[in-house]
Amino acid sequence: MSFNYYHSTFYTFGKMRPLKNLLLLLLLFNVSLASAQQTTVTTAFLEKWDNSKSYLVEMAEAMPDSLYDYQPTKRQMTFKEQLIHIKSNIDWLVGSYFSDVAYDRSKAAIPTTKAETIALLTASFDAVSEAIKNIRPERLQETVDFFAGPKSKLQILNLLQDHVSHHRGQLIVYLNLNEITPPKYVGW
Repeated sequence: MSFNYYHSTFYTFGKMRPLKNLLLLLLLFNVSLASAQQTTVTTAFLEKWDNSKSYLVEMAEAMPDSLYDYQPTKRQMTFKEQLIHIKSNIDWLVGSYFSDVAYDRSKAAIPTTKAETIALLTASFDAVSEAIKNIRPERLQETVDFFAGPKSKLQILNLLQDHVSHHRGQLIVYLNLNEITPPKYVGW
């Protein structure tokens, strides 16, 4: 073999190696980027749900025991009743649409203390997380009978979060009316 053969082979591979390295680097970058962006409906919901739970529990902790029966007007629920209402709605929706065990209103425990209220509320949030954690994505497209008409299970998940947000907004007002600074907002 001549010198020119080795030289041209080396030169060609020498020029190709940086190109191959660049292509390999781009491939690895795309794979890692795709992995980092694999957010699913359930992972996005669970992240928001966990933050929602933490935010609501912070509010429940901020209100003193002595003000758990506070209500701004006679036609509004007390602070504690708001929390129990949120818990009951969570239990109803997860029990009716994401569990094999049917929701039974008669089993609803009425807490007597702040600590019991927070524990029950936390348990309800955790039950939703457990139910949704391993749900197959296609199950979220299933249509269920709902009092407001047929809805997908994904719509029920959105309702779960929306209902919590609605009542949590009211609880912020309750805290402010008692000159208690609400916890800093937690988003995603």
